[in-house]
Amino acid sequence: MYSGARTSEVLTVLASQDGDRLTVGDIVAVLRDRAFALLVVLLGLPNCLPMPPPIPLVCGLLLLLVAVQIAAGMSAPWLPRRLLGRSIARQDVERAVRRAVPILQRLERWSRPRMSVFESALGMRGMGLALLTLAMALIVAAPIIGQIPLGLAVCLVGLGLVERDGVVVIAGLVVGTAGVALNAGFVYAIVAGLMSLFSP
Repeated sequence: MYSGARTSEVLTVLASQDGDRLTVGDIVAVLRDRAFALLVVLLGLPNCLPMPPPIPLVCGLLLLLVAVQIAAGMSAPWLPRRLLGRSIARQDVERAVRRAVPILQRLERWSRPRMSVFESALGMRGMGLALLTLAMALIVAAPIIGQIPLGLAVCLVGLGLVERDGVVVIAGLVVGTAGVALNAGFVYAIVAGLMSLFSP
């Protein structure tokens, strides 16, 4: 079903898996041939909601790993065996998917394949570098105010890649640029504050 299924349909299948917990390996197995792009969507989803630490940090580190592989031109994601065995409560996955699916369905009605430049090998490597920047910003993101714009940007980029819609990808990059700028200001304010404390 996955080759022609929409993002919302694949995520609904993911949330309906049996068991109280889902391992990272289970999630990758469900995503199958679109694992890279849908992993990007999944790593952005939790950050579209106010989430406590260390969720943004964990998502950012995982996104960093995925982004490096996309930039390197890998055709399928590689994750350490130890990480594949890590699990998350299925209820948490279901909650995030339930909130995201109505929004995704509205986007899918409007989205269509266009601006295929991002489908080329060079375009995907560029996407990997862009996601690398978003991942590093997410790792140091300000709680809530910095986390949510980055989560939304990551979701849009991932959704655009899944749906082969360059317009959605560009929208995600625009939101991501604003999110990176916001968090850069946050980091600068912290560093400036610390320097003023230790300056004579």
